[in-house]
Amino acid sequence: MPPMLPAAFTTRSSLAAVLPSCLAALTGGTGGPDDELGLPAVRQAVVIVVDGLGATALRSRAGHARTLAPLLGKQTVIDAGFPTTTAAALATLATGTLPGVHGLVGYRVRDGANGRIVNQLSGWDQRLDPATWQRSRTVFERAGDRDVRSWAVGLPKYSDSGFTKAILRGADYVSAPTMFDRFAAAERILADPAPSLTYLYVAELDQIAHAHGWESPEWTEALEQLDALVAAFARRLTPAQGVLLTADHGVIDVPLSGHVLFDTAPELVAGVAEIAGEPRCLQLHLAEPGERAADDLAERWRAVEGDRAWIATRSEAVEAGWFGPDVHPDVLPRIGDVLVAARKRVAYYDSRDPQRSGQNMVGQHGSLTPEETRVPLLRFGAFA
Repeated sequence: MPPMLPAAFTTRSSLAAVLPSCLAALTGGTGGPDDELGLPAVRQAVVIVVDGLGATALRSRAGHARTLAPLLGKQTVIDAGFPTTTAAALATLATGTLPGVHGLVGYRVRDGANGRIVNQLSGWDQRLDPATWQRSRTVFERAGDRDVRSWAVGLPKYSDSGFTKAILRGADYVSAPTMFDRFAAAERILADPAPSLTYLYVAELDQIAHAHGWESPEWTEALEQLDALVAAFARRLTPAQGVLLTADHGVIDVPLSGHVLFDTAPELVAGVAEIAGEPRCLQLHLAEPGERAADDLAERWRAVEGDRAWIATRSEAVEAGWFGPDVHPDVLPRIGDVLVAARKRVAYYDSRDPQRSGQNMVGQHGSLTPEETRVPLLRFGAFA
């Protein structure tokens, strides 16, 4: 009997609706088929993406976010989608499609054509073409078709990355090193009255969460800085400018006592050839794939870790809609034969990994808990 698996989508909307709704607002306003959010017509739209700002964390630090937190309610929380990792979520945001369609199905993903596991943020090379590996047209490309110029404001080190080429194609990239600089760059874009769609990326909260945890004083200080910058930015908006603020995922702090060295249980790695995903959402690829072999591995995992993780075969995860209602045949083999999604404050590590990948991280994400999947969608200016 198939296991009871959680739904990946539990709120009224998701990241896939954000940019298409903004483009609809820029080209006519409320009522179009892509305007899921019901946004009014504007001349310029900005989407602020705060990496790692989950709705739970924002609500818990409400006293340190006097601009953002009061706007948070049942109608202003959406789903990030699954897996709750930056590569998958930002591709969903940028294309308006879900991972089963755009193809970025995890942090580390199997590249079957080249027989390897590839990091979807930093592992791009000549063998992985951003123009084809990410399968969907971006909203920025669609905006260009409608004479709306798109901008992406982010860190200088990401300006020419493979990931940027995969998800931000169609947008002109503006490099700005600090959070303050990025908001200033967005203000300069808005000073030109021409129609525009701007993506503004805030990396700092996620970076601090990984290093110190979202419950740390450092994270709270960064939240206060963000809150002040958003407040100042919103005050200067004109009636023809609308802003949305959202995030790619939330974060859970995992203590050292929650580190699970899964390879120390031989039955959990027997028959496993490649390990993709990330510590809170493993994707296990079998040396000899097949439904029976996947079922057997999943049952072994459930016997050992079923109280701490949701465990599904690829077919079960697809049937449950974890990657969206449709999964393209080209995308299917990128997904692990068996998925292990943490539901407690644990993270799964392979002690055979000489690089000890990720074991120094406090804040983590990737799984299906509400703390990871539910993100804010806050409105300012004409969108308020």
